[in-house]
Amino acid sequence: MAFRRCDILLPKFSDNSKKMKQWSVVACDQYTSEPDYWQEVEKVTEGAYSTLRLTVPEIYLNDADIDERIRKTNETMDIYMAEDVFTEHKDAYIFVERTLRNGVKRLGIVGCVDLEEYDYSAGSKTKVRATEGTVVSRIPPRLKVRKDAPIELPHIMLLIDDADCDIVESLENRTAEFEKVYDFELMQNSGKIAGYKLSKAAADELDEKLAKLADLPLFNEKYGVSEESPLVYAMGDGNHSLATAKTNYENLKKEIGEEAAKNSPARYALCELVNLHDKSLVFEAIHRVIFDAKADDFLALLEKNYSVSYEDGIKGQSFLLVTKSETKKVTITDSKEYLTVATVQKMLDEFVKTNGGEIDYIHGEDVVKNLCENESNFGIILDAMDKADLYKSVILDGALPRKTFSMGDACDKRFYTEARKIK
Repeated sequence: MAFRRCDILLPKFSDNSKKMKQWSVVACDQYTSEPDYWQEVEKVTEGAYSTLRLTVPEIYLNDADIDERIRKTNETMDIYMAEDVFTEHKDAYIFVERTLRNGVKRLGIVGCVDLEEYDYSAGSKTKVRATEGTVVSRIPPRLKVRKDAPIELPHIMLLIDDADCDIVESLENRTAEFEKVYDFELMQNSGKIAGYKLSKAAADELDEKLAKLADLPLFNEKYGVSEESPLVYAMGDGNHSLATAKTNYENLKKEIGEEAAKNSPARYALCELVNLHDKSLVFEAIHRVIFDAKADDFLALLEKNYSVSYEDGIKGQSFLLVTKSETKKVTITDSKEYLTVATVQKMLDEFVKTNGGEIDYIHGEDVVKNLCENESNFGIILDAMDKADLYKSVILDGALPRKTFSMGDACDKRFYTEARKIK
């Protein structure tokens, strides 16, 4: 199975809510432009066991002492293991109830993903696939941490497409059957989290339901396609963390041989499984602003490649083009791409390559309009992607363009709580 039970590490003080609040830290790729946030985390965790010491916040990746920081991180992992900080829960799933800052719950299951079933390259047909393009240049600094690490603490979120909400959500009313392994408030006003170790019976039922998602005839019927391999698990978050785990595993095959690597715990990566249809997951649009470029030149390129209409009521892929003088609707009637954002990004990349300019990715229509008050800029306002289109789009077009959608605020991202041995 591509997603399965694993041996999960939790600190021995997981029943102590105060210590767990210091232990659990937000995903390392958040607050990358907010040093004050991470300085506050340093204060909160001072003198305590914390996942801050076991991860490298990306805000520090370009610092001159990054290699020393990575060395200390790996060293601290060894220290924590030597000091017997962890309890290992064997062959386990942990059901997670995460209450976000706004009070909405996000439900998930912590287990591990088989890296043999994952390929982040374009056009991948594996059971586990990237939903956005992987920037290979982002892997090496993360690989420096993982290759010598005895344990892993990734912030990977895998999605399943369960419109009936029968797999993850069915566990919410059964928590009395399970062992509660933690329950605490998260730091920095980020809500709270509780975890429950599934009973064997519940874990067996989960495995049976997940196996049905990989049934190829049912998959092809569901999406109206004729694939040779089903897309079962789509990346929701932590795309580059999983790509790093995959790269490390492939490197290990070269070092110790394929068969030996396949029997290594490094073959797997810890992750949380969440339903795409979870009520907490809201896909928000990410708009574009193009600096130092002319909107008319972009429209000319668009018209050269597609049939374009500026009339209302025309069917096709539509967006708003914003300049200082006007905002107008643009509709492409013959795009080959499944999503509007895919068509737009393809044209923008070609545009800046030949015409110059710089693209920025913007949250909020008002911000786009304000930036376009400068007559040297133009903007593109996109509708939010319907999350029901995610799987069909990845199946037909492969990984989505970068910055296709945003999924939650920084404070709502995964917090490091569980860990797993990879050596």
